[in-house]
Amino acid sequence: MKNIVSENRDVAFWSLDLNAAFKQINSARTGLAGKDINQRRKQYGANSITSADHQTDLLLFLNQFKSPITIILLLAAALSYFLHDHTNAVIIFVIVLISSGLGFWQERAAGSAVAQLLAMVRITAAVVRDQTEKEIPVEEIVPGDIVVLDAGDVVPADCLIIESNELFVDEAAFTGETFPVDKMPGVLPAETVMAKRSNSVFMGSHVVSGSARVLVMLTGTSTGFGNISLSLKNRIPLTEFEIGIKKFGYFLMQITMLLVLVIFGINVFLHKPILDSFLFTLAIAVGLTPQLLPAIITVNLSQGARKMAKKNVIVKRLSSIENFGSMDVLCSDKTGTLTEGKVKVYQGTDCFGVESPKIMSLAKVNAGLQQGFKNPIDEAISGFDVPGFKQAQRLDEIPYDFIRKRLTLLVAMEGTVKMVTKGAVNQVLAACSLAENEKGEKVPLTSVLEIINKNYQLFSGQGYRTLGVAYRDWENNGPIHKQDENNMVFAGFVTLFDPPKPGINDTITHLSTLGIRLKVITGDNLLVAKSLSEKIGMKDAVFLSGENLRHMSDDALRHQVLRTDIFAEVEPNQKERIILALKKAGKVVGYMGDGINDASALHAADVGISVNTAVDVAKEAADIVLLDQDLNVLIEGVKEGRRTFANTQKYIFMATSANFGNMFSMAGASLFLSFLPLLPKQILLTNLMTDFPGMTIASDTVDEEWIKKPRKWDIAFIKRFMIVFGLLSSVFDYLTFGVLLYYFKAGETEFQTGWFIESVVSATLIVLVVRTRKPFFKSQTGKYLLGTTILVALLALFIPWLPFAAQLGFGPLPFRFYFVLLGIVTMYLFCAEILKHWFYKRLGEGKVR
Repeated sequence: MKNIVSENRDVAFWSLDLNAAFKQINSARTGLAGKDINQRRKQYGANSITSADHQTDLLLFLNQFKSPITIILLLAAALSYFLHDHTNAVIIFVIVLISSGLGFWQERAAGSAVAQLLAMVRITAAVVRDQTEKEIPVEEIVPGDIVVLDAGDVVPADCLIIESNELFVDEAAFTGETFPVDKMPGVLPAETVMAKRSNSVFMGSHVVSGSARVLVMLTGTSTGFGNISLSLKNRIPLTEFEIGIKKFGYFLMQITMLLVLVIFGINVFLHKPILDSFLFTLAIAVGLTPQLLPAIITVNLSQGARKMAKKNVIVKRLSSIENFGSMDVLCSDKTGTLTEGKVKVYQGTDCFGVESPKIMSLAKVNAGLQQGFKNPIDEAISGFDVPGFKQAQRLDEIPYDFIRKRLTLLVAMEGTVKMVTKGAVNQVLAACSLAENEKGEKVPLTSVLEIINKNYQLFSGQGYRTLGVAYRDWENNGPIHKQDENNMVFAGFVTLFDPPKPGINDTITHLSTLGIRLKVITGDNLLVAKSLSEKIGMKDAVFLSGENLRHMSDDALRHQVLRTDIFAEVEPNQKERIILALKKAGKVVGYMGDGINDASALHAADVGISVNTAVDVAKEAADIVLLDQDLNVLIEGVKEGRRTFANTQKYIFMATSANFGNMFSMAGASLFLSFLPLLPKQILLTNLMTDFPGMTIASDTVDEEWIKKPRKWDIAFIKRFMIVFGLLSSVFDYLTFGVLLYYFKAGETEFQTGWFIESVVSATLIVLVVRTRKPFFKSQTGKYLLGTTILVALLALFIPWLPFAAQLGFGPLPFRFYFVLLGIVTMYLFCAEILKHWFYKRLGEGKVR
């Protein structure tokens, strides 16, 4: 088989006629044969703009060593080895290897779990293979495939159009073209620019309306979108959580560099061995840095994602979990979230509000024969039982789009050919010049327009979704075009209802108690929206119409959006504007949408939320996908997101405060000791052992206080926590120094052993205190966290008696030391409890700025 991809990089496929294109790509109108698929898939790889399906285990393992400090430490250990200090070098290397191995194991398991979750919400495409249409994941599409596109579909590759019907494609993602582009078969000059290639569709765009069959010419990184992404090294904007991690990293780097310079300078000034001082300083740098922080964050987020999946919430992007938890405004459509989403037909009436089977017959013909995007309204109308209904034959169709807001079919029915239109009442009226009077006679529209508008407002005020129905006799069998939608006869209305979900009032109240304000964005008219607001308990809701919004400046809208509860008669492009205004007003905004016209709003929101039954373009744009279209499911997901963020913060609190305290103690001890307070290998072992319980922090229980309101990264708060509790830790470290030096008359080995034990035991047990704002005995600790904490503390107590203790630089201590240690640790935990109460009262979140 020829190398299609490399050839097509240089061939302008839009300049080929269809026969030449099929020959070039070695395909046929009946689609590829099954025997060809595996060969092409091996040759061209996955249809993805990333270079690989996943990170290899080797690369993931090597990434554990990417920290500059870790690399320098390994080089220093190697230097130590060549200087014949073999034991120290090997021990340091083994400790770093174990620490990195733990990170690798945890991240690998987390990555596998996330991959399984993403498979549940994979985007698929309809392709023709072996002359049969079937759904496959878009990653499996290969050059030569024939893809069937409908409204709402994501274009999965660069393709040449075989046939189309009123196909309009949104290419704004890479051409910047604001309005959908009309697409149709044809042949264009090779020099045609991308924005003018009307006979082709491209990866990164989506179908707004119409349908088509297309031939896949380029896939993956060979596509135009793939080339742009690679050349720009395309990256999704950082979430607030990722920005917080980045700021926290800079903060740690500043503290680390300061302490490293000071401690190394002190040791050199006191004429201690240069190599030992260098290794000691590097070990302190590693000790101050929570080495397993990336792994623990990944584990926390992936476990949070798995717990959310059990509650029917699938996370597509792990870092969005924090935004989900810190969301304080949720924007949503009403259909399927506030209402049951099961649209039912109420009745069909003529212009005068009199029930009419004729109107329902016209509407049923229109809804039942259309071949565009299926929606609940058309399904409800086509399934409605109309007495005396007679089947019709579809001849042609002008698909629905969000500009015209109407759907027109050309049908042969009852011996005549008619254009039958159904859609938004005002948009249907715009295509009419006539209407039917009470006797069914055609009269000028203006003579009955007042009655039509009065009935439309009456139905809307009663909460019914109201559509207009019109028709026009047609002289031939087609085709028809948008410009033919004129001089039609307005026949009447179809009214539908979608009842509110049971218990939705309680759900909205529950959202409010979590600090989340619900804002409804709907295309329905103001009267329907007001009727719904009363039914769901939003009796004092503030409304804003799309018409008024259109005339508002951005500054005025930014103030108005905070007051407004329901946005009605909203155009698709106004949704994004509302989201952006809320974000500029300082809100963390979630947007829940499932339609073709929701993609831009989903992208604009801090967290885009969709459902698994949504159109492909909405699912692709979303960060979170709900398996059930239910606000209660979303609420459970928000709670889980807040638990995940809380456990990540717990690790940061305990790691930074304990490590800062230890390093501060070492800096001070270096001033008056003639030997190193701890050997480099002992510092690394301390860091490894105190980090070990952190690996189970993701399974810890979370107090309700963490869940009650949205929370964000607060670096200033973390600094205060680190300094206050780190200094408290140092106070008891210095107490331990005094006991060891003046009471036990400890030498170098005894001092290092005693402080190591006190440091590890106190740093692990303090976790039980700092993990909660309550008194620690009133907050239930997760069983895995409690178990590993006790296990590490016991291991530290017994380390001097283990066979390899001497190689680590440890020696036995008098038995009475353990009683003194018990007293010191007990006092430390007691003081930490008292200090914690004072800290949250005086220096907690929002107390100091």
